[in-house]
Amino acid sequence: MAENRASGYGEDVYAEGVPCWVDAQLPDVEAGKRFYGELFGWTFEEAYGGSVWARREGRPVAALDRKADGRLPTVWTVYFATPDIEGLADRVWAAGGQVVTAPVPVGDLGAAALVADPEGAVFGLWQPGSHAGFGSRHEPGTFVWAELYTRDIETANTFYGGLFHDALFGPEAHPDFGRAPVSDVFPTEMPPHFLVHFGVEDCETVLGTVNRLGGRVQAPPFETSYGRVAVVTDNQGASFAVLER
Repeated sequence: MAENRASGYGEDVYAEGVPCWVDAQLPDVEAGKRFYGELFGWTFEEAYGGSVWARREGRPVAALDRKADGRLPTVWTVYFATPDIEGLADRVWAAGGQVVTAPVPVGDLGAAALVADPEGAVFGLWQPGSHAGFGSRHEPGTFVWAELYTRDIETANTFYGGLFHDALFGPEAHPDFGRAPVSDVFPTEMPPHFLVHFGVEDCETVLGTVNRLGGRVQAPPFETSYGRVAVVTDNQGASFAVLER
C-alpha cells in the first residue's frame, strides 16, 4: 500500500489486490443506519447516486445502498483496488471467472465492477478517482479482514494468486483476506462467498448488541489464525463477521 493520499478524503492509495472498500445492499437503508450506527458508532452522510457513506471518527469506512431490485441478495461486498479496472476485469474472465457487472464510472469518485471467481463467489473491483477507499481500517468499527469461504482451496489460491500475486505474496505483502473451506463454518450446501469482517474490542459484548438490535448470531466465537471471530447477520439478513484481535 502506497503512502500517497487521495485528494479530498485523506485515505491511502491502495495497491492492486488490496481490499479497499465495502458496501451493503439493503432493503431499508434507514434501518441499516440505525443498526450499524449503534453497533459500530458510525455516522452517515448522503453520497453519490443516493448511496449513504458511513464514517468512523470522521473517516469513510463503508457504504450502505438500497437494493435496486428486491430479488437481489442482501449482502456485504468487498472491493479490491486496481489502477486498471478494465484490464483486471478481462483477467478475471481469462482466468475462469465471470464479469457480473461491467466497469462503470461512479461520478468522479472512481469506477466499480462486480465479478465472480470460478466457483461463483462475488467480489468488487474499484479503480480510484477522488475516492481511494477506506479512510480508516484495522481498528474497532472498521474493516479488518475478508475471508473467502470456498469449496476448492487449490482453485481459489491459483485464481487469486494469479490476479493479486503481489498483494498476496510480494515482498511488501500484507494480505487482508484469506481462504478457507465453506464447511469450516457453514453448512456444506452454502455457496462460496466472501465474508467481510469488522473489528471489535470484545466479541461477546458485540453479540449481545447484535441480538438486541434484531440481528442474529450465525456462528458463535471461534479461534482463527487472524483472531477470534463470530459470524452474524444484521436485522435485514446481511451476513458479516466481527473480529477480536
